[in-house]
Formats: sequence, structure tokens, C-alpha cells
Amino acid sequence: MLHLVVCAAPPAAQVDELIRHVHGDGWAVCLVPTPIATTWLDVHALEGLTGHPVRSRPRRPDEPRLPPADAVAVAPATFNTINKCAAGINDNAALGVINEAIGLGLRVVIAPYVKPTLAAHPAFARALRDLTAYGFTVLPTNAIGPPDGTTSFAWRPVLNSLPARRPAGEISAPEDPS
Repeated sequence: MLHLVVCAAPPAAQVDELIRHVHGDGWAVCLVPTPIATTWLDVHALEGLTGHPVRSRPRRPDEPRLPPADAVAVAPATFNTINKCAAGINDNAALGVINEAIGLGLRVVIAPYVKPTLAAHPAFARALRDLTAYGFTVLPTNAIGPPDGTTSFAWRPVLNSLPARRPAGEISAPEDPS
């Protein structure tokens, strides 16, 4: 299960393409957008695509939890979310997913999508270093940006950074301790 955190940046408009690619690589997906990103998305259509509720706010005690994650991807990851996560701020469901992944030891892939003026801010470079130190895979800033002359975002860097999926039910052999 991949928990996909989506922030409010232009690639969010094409997150359905990323979900289809991720499905093609064998992952099930739960979508967890930031509060602002939620207003940019067709939540109903994305729930149909993923087969899971879109979790844009912390769950109430009477609501079921999302299925446990095997990995987390944050694509696109904005200046705000990157800085908040690096500082340990946990003020929305999306940040909760990312911050809990640290404690769970999950693979986390961060795909920063930030305009140059914000990328030049010293806090941004520090936050990227911190996230890397936490063990996150941090892609180059704007690696998912559209190639020149296109309007499609480049999701391949995210896909290539996720762990390979094993077929359901496949169990890996224990390592030989000798």
C-alpha cells in the first residue's frame, strides 16, 4: 500500500496519471492531500480510481483507519509541506502520514515542486538536508516538472524511487545469519 500525499502545486491537477502509473507498478494507493490541495482535486473521481477514501483531514475516532502503508510518496511536495515536515509540524492529515512514516521506518519519497524564488530560501535547503538525514529519498527540486514544450508532468522519477512490489502473498526467504 502506497500512501500518496499530494500538495497544492500544479502537478496535483494530474495526480490521477501518477495513480494509474503506480497501479501499473503493482501498488494500491490511498490518497492524502493537504487541505488546500483537496480543493483542487475531484475527490469523488479519485476515490473511485483508488478504491479508498481520500483522507484530507484527521480521521474521527469512529472512522476506520486507512490500510497500513508500505511506503509514502509526497508528489508534488511544496515549500510549505517540506519545511513543516522537516520541523516536525503535524497540523494536518498529510503531514501526519509523512511524520508517522519516520517512526514506522517506511520508505518516503519526496518530489519537491517549488518555484525558484522559494527554492532559494535558506530554510528550504536546510529542510531538504534534514529530510535526507531522516532517510527520505529526496528527488531533485522540480524533477517532476513537465519536459519542455509539454503539459504532462514527469512521474517516472517518483516511480523509480519506490521499492519494487512483490506479488500478493509472496514471502521473502529469511536471510542467512552466517
